[in-house]
Amino acid sequence: MDEARFLALALKNPINVAIIDELHRLALPDAWLVSGCLVQTVWNVLTGRAIDHGIADYDVFYFDPNTSWEAEDSVIRKVQARLGHLGVKIETRNQARVHLWYPAKHALPYPPLTRATDGIDRFLTQNTQIGVMRADDGHEVYAPHGFNDVAGLIVRPNPALNFSAANYAAKAARWKALWPEITVIAAE
Repeated sequence: MDEARFLALALKNPINVAIIDELHRLALPDAWLVSGCLVQTVWNVLTGRAIDHGIADYDVFYFDPNTSWEAEDSVIRKVQARLGHLGVKIETRNQARVHLWYPAKHALPYPPLTRATDGIDRFLTQNTQIGVMRADDGHEVYAPHGFNDVAGLIVRPNPALNFSAANYAAKAARWKALWPEITVIAAE
């Protein structure tokens, strides 16, 4: 699967399109729709399921050097106000702030990031290391590992990450229950 095919399938979900377009209108710095909502939409198309089957939430990453909770909360509220009518859970996170709360929440270190795509690079699974944003001439896609695992319905751990094997196993089990066709590569 190439980028154009991935994008065409991911954009079959009108929620993905609405969020990406609204992020562009809001002009949030370095703002991307990321992860499962994109990949799972593609899985749903490939397996003939409803377009939104199994999608728990829609993750938005942006990068603003203002790391105050108040600034992030303001963005979260603005995104919710603009997109609440969609009736889905949208998780909006400033990637410049993640290192401030992640170690306490997950008992794992988390380095300060320099851009939103650094957060994408830290996902548990390689197949979800994907982000899409609107560009003036269409869309920009960030996918450091390409789209072969997405097309092949493969869940693979991110080997570049010191992560929780238990979290990976739980995520993979949830996905396997929803998409029995996927192949889960065990974490080593």
